[in-house]
Amino acid sequence: MNRQPPRYQVIKQYLLEQIQRGDFPVDHQIPPEETLATTFGVSRMTANKAIRDLVQEGYLWRQSGIGTFVADRRSESPLVEINNIADEVRGRGHAYANRVIVREAVVADDEIAMRMGVKVGSQLFHSRLVHLEDGMPIQLEIRYVNPRWVPGYLDADFERQTPNEILVAACPISDMEHIVEAVPADALASRFLELEVGTPCLSVRRRTWSKDRLISYAHLLHPGDRYKLRSMAHTGGR
Repeated sequence: MNRQPPRYQVIKQYLLEQIQRGDFPVDHQIPPEETLATTFGVSRMTANKAIRDLVQEGYLWRQSGIGTFVADRRSESPLVEINNIADEVRGRGHAYANRVIVREAVVADDEIAMRMGVKVGSQLFHSRLVHLEDGMPIQLEIRYVNPRWVPGYLDADFERQTPNEILVAACPISDMEHIVEAVPADALASRFLELEVGTPCLSVRRRTWSKDRLISYAHLLHPGDRYKLRSMAHTGGR
């Protein structure tokens, strides 16, 4: 005998279908508990549980005294921390993978030498990867590493460890610098992020230090419609 799903699950499924079809877009106010309870012939408590579950799962957000709204579920990364992108993706319940495009030793030109704090002509390690969430490209990572501090970088297995994990294991990060801007996708970003040339992207240029040693410079490109960055600052209160 087939058992009927709990009534709150029916409401959850209805709301999810409206969100996924786009009938309830981001920041759209969903029907209030009373309306859902009447529509589905359930108690307000049952409707409340459906909404509460979707809030906890990140599909909805609430504003006290006003209502409940559809959340923006684009991939999100903290700006003032350096987290492992594989952990972020898996933490959202999604599948992580990457594709290695380039892994090589290079000679620093004027620009990269300046960003890495080394002499022009110095040897650096260079890698390019595309990070994927459920098979969809969400970040193109172009990275330069000082081989003096991470000599085994190019020998690492990027399928098992992301560049971030390799660097943190070798040299715990103590300081970082971010430069964030909106940029149009160039030919490289278009190819590897599967975008039209000129599509808006988020660009993050990041340098990381371990104590007084400049370890790495990375240029991270994200599709603007699939990714967002957040920043939190803690200030003292009276």
